[in-house]
Amino acid sequence: MTARRQERYGWRTAIAFFALLTGFLVAARSELAARAATTERVVVNRFSGIAIDGFDPVAYFVQRRAVKGLEDFEAPEGGVVWRFHNEGNRAFFVAHPEIYGPQFGGYDPIDVARGVTFAGNPRFWVISEQRLYLFGHEANRDAFAADPDRFLEQANARWPVLQQDLVQ
Repeated sequence: MTARRQERYGWRTAIAFFALLTGFLVAARSELAARAATTERVVVNRFSGIAIDGFDPVAYFVQRRAVKGLEDFEAPEGGVVWRFHNEGNRAFFVAHPEIYGPQFGGYDPIDVARGVTFAGNPRFWVISEQRLYLFGHEANRDAFAADPDRFLEQANARWPVLQQDLVQ
């Protein structure tokens, strides 16, 4: 190959690599955007229809940790399917979903206070005044835990408007 052809071939490789990298970043960003731009009233996995990624909402109160629910212990509530670790947790939830279900449908209350809906991660959570809150980021959880009243006042004011834009 001539030096000129080698130079041109090198650019093609660089362009192909750049295009591949760009495609990967666009795909990764769109996946994050799809998770962040959820339009359901309760955060659900868009492929399975399972609420809060299959985590047991009652376990946060009873076991004080995030526990994956089991397929054997499911219950429909609010148009979505919830999973539980055992029959007792399922019974508690069915009797009082307004207590055990995550507030703001599992959306991050910090973002709700800002006027946007961003799906909470079941691994980042806080129980405040006997209510469960899920957060999209660990930093949001820490900020909320430091001053929940400040964020809840704003989130509670904005939630009714945001909720109207979400699919029932």
